[in-house]
Amino acid sequence: MTSIDINTGGHRLRNGGRATAGRDPLPRLLAQLLERAGAPVTVERATSRPWASALFQGRRHVVALLLAGPDAAARRAAFIAGIEEAEWSLTGHFVADISIDDNHATPGGEWIDISALTIEDW
Repeated sequence: MTSIDINTGGHRLRNGGRATAGRDPLPRLLAQLLERAGAPVTVERATSRPWASALFQGRRHVVALLLAGPDAAARRAAFIAGIEEAEWSLTGHFVADISIDDNHATPGGEWIDISALTIEDW
């Protein structure tokens, strides 16, 4: 399992964007999710674990984001709208499935729980 804690001020990604098939695409997916969410946003949780079927292998990801600021509710709505059809750029992988598991307002901002399945593209 991979867990990543990203400080949204620096966006340091552990694989440096050099991921290839077999490497965890979570850092690159997180960077794109953060860009879609807009600032300020905090990654509250990001985990990744291996996944495989008879024909494919990949990773299952769970991400929790907290959007803050006066426009957080509008940004949450925009983030959620059309996420299933969104294009993601993950060299060596593709997003086979992405969904919003939960989203709601909290005293600290707007909460979004996301699940995604990435498959190695070989």
